Formats: sequence, structure tokens, C-alpha cells
Amino acid sequence: MEYMYSALLLHSAGKQVTEENVKKVVEAVGEQVNEAKVKALVAALEGVNIDEELKKASTPVAVASAPVAASGEAKKEEAKTEEDTAQKAAEAAAGLSSLFG
Repeated sequence: MEYMYSALLLHSAGKQVTEENVKKVVEAVGEQVNEAKVKALVAALEGVNIDEELKKASTPVAVASAPVAASGEAKKEEAKTEEDTAQKAAEAAAGLSSLFG
């Protein structure tokens, strides 16, 4: 996890997410650097717009409040939308976590 955090920290500081910079951040917190994880992270983030991905990840789920007398169909549709959103978020998290074994 420290590798992903280092990439986010570098990005928020306006620095490039390079192998050298990631290694420096990881070493600065007293961790031993795993070269394979650093290379995998930098390769995975190449060409990725981090700002855009963070926006997607933090977009709140818009849940419309239904009237008290709402039909069962509207409630089913709302539940399906929430399930779809939760599933997409879980898939995105699984994809990122696979980078770090």
C-alpha cells in the first residue's frame, strides 16, 4: 500500500511518479524498497490521468429520495443502481490492489 500512497503523495506535490521518486518516498518512511513493486506501479500508472481517476473514485453515489408512496418498481431500480455502483467500485479497488500482491 505504501507504493500507491507514495504515487498519490508525489502526484499531489506536483512531482513526477517515477521509479526513483517512488523509491525515495518509500525509503523516507523507513520501508525497504521492493524493486518489482516499484516497476509495476510506475508501469501501471504510465499514461493514466491520476486526477481523472481520483474524480471517478470519489464521485458520490446520487441517490434520489423517493416519495413515501413510491412503487415497488422504483425501489427495485434504485437498489439495482446502488448494487451496480458498488460492484464497479469493488472491481476498481480489486484492480488496484492486484498491483501489490
